[in-house]
Amino acid sequence: MAEDKKLGFDDTPLIPGTKWHVHDGQRPQPPVVTPGCESTQDSPGAAPSDAIILFDGKDASGWVKASDRVSPITWKVADGCMEVTPKGGGIATKEHFGDCQLHLEWASPAEVSGDDQGRGNSGAFLMGLYEIQILDCYDNLTYADGTTGGVYGQCPPLANACREPGQWQTYDIIWVAPRFIGDGRVIPARVTVLHNGVLLHHDRVLMGPTQYRQVASYQPHAETGPLVLQDHGDPVRFRNIWYRPIGGYDRT
Repeated sequence: MAEDKKLGFDDTPLIPGTKWHVHDGQRPQPPVVTPGCESTQDSPGAAPSDAIILFDGKDASGWVKASDRVSPITWKVADGCMEVTPKGGGIATKEHFGDCQLHLEWASPAEVSGDDQGRGNSGAFLMGLYEIQILDCYDNLTYADGTTGGVYGQCPPLANACREPGQWQTYDIIWVAPRFIGDGRVIPARVTVLHNGVLLHHDRVLMGPTQYRQVASYQPHAETGPLVLQDHGDPVRFRNIWYRPIGGYDRT
């Protein structure tokens, strides 16, 4: 029987800060993840094999009203998506999570109504506290830190990548939650955001939970939290929402 092929080396220097040699054959292999297919305007794409599905287009049982975190949602769920309903209130996932890769797809109303902040307005709140703005900014001006994909009230996006009203759009977000140290120090949250494949924020440091007409600041809070989708009075639609927790390297 042929001997197993030896991988890598064990006589090379140690990599600083690790127990592994350069090109170490015993270093844990990365887990295998099957990529999903990309979304189209007609249908959502498939999530990666290790993704945790938050909304699959049919089942909204994993969501509750954001106001009490208990009551069933009253948003419309049909045709592969869920849609904000009048006075339905914001909704939150029962699932709580911190560092993650988050994917969601949204569409503003095809029939344009209003302007500025009154046009296709919603928001995706990471951990229920940190808002990435959802807004129809296709040929629609508003204040810069409130535009589509902005860290609301803190930082405008690097670009306006909006598709026309009614078309499906994607957010792909890399989220690193803040850390609260026992002596009062804070390691701030950071976020990377792509909108329709266009980079809006790269490892952007946040000043704290987003605020309306106020400067953000940090106060200690839980290490994890829900994804909250905002009801701002506009019938924005959502589909294909999933996340992947960000784990450490060299997992066994």
